[in-house]
Parts: sequence; structure tokens; C-alpha cells
Amino acid sequence: MAVVTLIADSGATKTEWCVLRGGKKKSIVTQGISPYFLSTDQIVSLLKKELWPTVKAMGITDIFYYGTGCANPANARAVKKALGIVFPDTKSTVTHDLMAAARALCGTQKGVACILGTGSNSCYYDGKKIVRNSPGLGYVLGDEGSGAYLGKKVIQYYLYDTFDEELRARFDASFTTTAAEILEQVYKKPLPNRYLAGYTRFLAENRGHYMIENIIQDGLNDFFFQHLCKYKEIWKYPVHFTGGVAFGFRDIIQQLCHAYEFELGQVLQHPMQGLIRYHS
Repeated sequence: MAVVTLIADSGATKTEWCVLRGGKKKSIVTQGISPYFLSTDQIVSLLKKELWPTVKAMGITDIFYYGTGCANPANARAVKKALGIVFPDTKSTVTHDLMAAARALCGTQKGVACILGTGSNSCYYDGKKIVRNSPGLGYVLGDEGSGAYLGKKVIQYYLYDTFDEELRARFDASFTTTAAEILEQVYKKPLPNRYLAGYTRFLAENRGHYMIENIIQDGLNDFFFQHLCKYKEIWKYPVHFTGGVAFGFRDIIQQLCHAYEFELGQVLQHPMQGLIRYHS
């Protein structure tokens, strides 16, 4: 029986899937799966609706699932249970998104791997396993440098009326919203981290304005200072990045690496390219 591998790279915002079969690849994108916000039944429902119709005839034999929140054993069990319901005859391995980043970025080499997407995380990887991880505190207490962290800064500048007239006008043109609606979304609606991260596009669209550059630099510097400086290996091995924020603001990351005297390795928008290499 031919081996048909399904790889999943799941963040809070979207999940990228890739089927590897006899040297051929097929990619599928579904919405994000965060077991902190979705129950097992909701994950099953999502998989049946968005993934199963595309892959049901492919004869999947192995699943390697890398997901946000899956460092928590209870969350990993919930995802594994959902996969078992949708793919009852398939062997599945569930681990966390940080392992995806480490394998995709470092392969079998030593290095520091970082995620800067909707959330943020980092680790020192010895080429086989994650040896050290700077603790992530989630979007409320931590997630420095993430989309949610930067988006929160944008909203603060807007609600505190810190933006100058030009930026405020641009914000109002980009987002038809009110202070009451923002607070409702953040404090009462589901998936507030994803909502906050949505405001990073305002940063990307308005590069060059000193207030925008300050938000990006300060937010990313907080990640470097709070997390990367705590790895003693950071001055010995390359530091790699993956995620939409890392890729979108890679010029700032390059500047910060130079300032901190870190060796910058790969900056990938998505880990999937590296995971395909790793699992092939």
C-alpha cells in the first residue's frame, strides 16, 4: 500500500494542508483550528465540511498535524480525537506549531526558531527536539511581536487619539468601525486574537509614516528583548522566523538582528515549504 501523507500547519487564523503522494503535492486551505476556542465536535464539523470532501478519495495513510495550542496535552488529545473520527483508519501524530517551525526552519540543524503570526513563540532546537522554549503567555498577557500584539497597538493609538489627522483619516477610510464596536469585538465576541491581528494590515499599508514604523519596531523589539535575549544559544546559532508578521516586516527583523548581533537565518511566510522538505 502506497504511503499518502497529509501534513497540517494550523494557526489560529487558517490551516494549510498538503497531501504528499508519490512525489506529487496537493494543497488545501481551511479556516484555523484553535482547540482553545473550538471543541472536538466543532473541529470534526470543520474538517468534514472544509477538508474531507477534497481528500476522501486520496487514501491518506499518515497525518502529521502541527497546531496552535497543541503543546497543551488536553488540546492535542482533542485534535487527535477529532482526526480519528474523520480519518478512522489513519495513523495521526499531533504536535504543536512550534515544532512545525523548528523542523521547517532548522531541518536537522541547531538554531533558534520563531513564530510571528497571529500569535508569537520561539524555541531553541538542537536538530532533533526542542530543548528550550521561552514561555508564551497568549494574546492577553504576552504574544510580543505577534499580529494580535501589533494590532492591539493600532487600536490603542486610534482609541487614545494618538494618530495624527492624516493617519486617523486613513484608519477611518480602511475600517468603518466605532469605539463601541471595537470594544464589543475584543471583550465579548469569539476569537478576539484573530480580530486584533486583522489590524496589522493597516501597518503594512502605511509603511513610512513615523508612527507606523514606531509601532512595528517597538512591537518586534519587545519580542527580541523579552524572548530572544534569554537564549544563551542565540549568539552561537542562526535565528529563523516564520509567519505573516515576520515575513511582512522582515526588513525590521533584519535591522533588529543586526542591532542585537544575531545571525539571521531563514524568514519563511509559511512553514509548509520546510515541512514538505522535512517529511519527504
